[in-house]
Amino acid sequence: MPETAHKYPNEELIRNLALLLNETGLTEIEIEENNLRVRVARTLSVPTHLVPSGYAPPATAGVGAPAGGPAAQSSNLENHPGVVTSPMVGTAYRSPEPGAPTFVEVGSQVREGDTLLIVEAMKTMNQIAAPRSGTVKRILVENGQPVEYGEPLMIIE
Repeated sequence: MPETAHKYPNEELIRNLALLLNETGLTEIEIEENNLRVRVARTLSVPTHLVPSGYAPPATAGVGAPAGGPAAQSSNLENHPGVVTSPMVGTAYRSPEPGAPTFVEVGSQVREGDTLLIVEAMKTMNQIAAPRSGTVKRILVENGQPVEYGEPLMIIE
């Protein structure tokens, strides 16, 4: 049997998807085309939040980890009825551009559909809209912070 007979027919596609993961910093990508579904994923072992040395984030009311640390914060808030979660893996930005005012602050009144922040994924800026009207009670991410799919971003009550 020739050596190429065992070669997967879509090996080039898989290699290209793996390269795309590396280029974009994503941890997972999935495509479906002509009854063929391909998912390529990798696990990263890097800190979830890198801060340049000497950087002190500005003090913002409502931002910060409660007693119990970030892990406890995330697990306690996932089931909160007013939680807004990230619909994708990317980088969260609280303003439309550097130096611009933030979309919302703690205490801001928002209407359903108002932009709360932006999550950049694959060099695309994705506006995250308020799923309901209410008051922003807590902001759980810093500007420029990496976020994961399903990670709590804000609390609106």
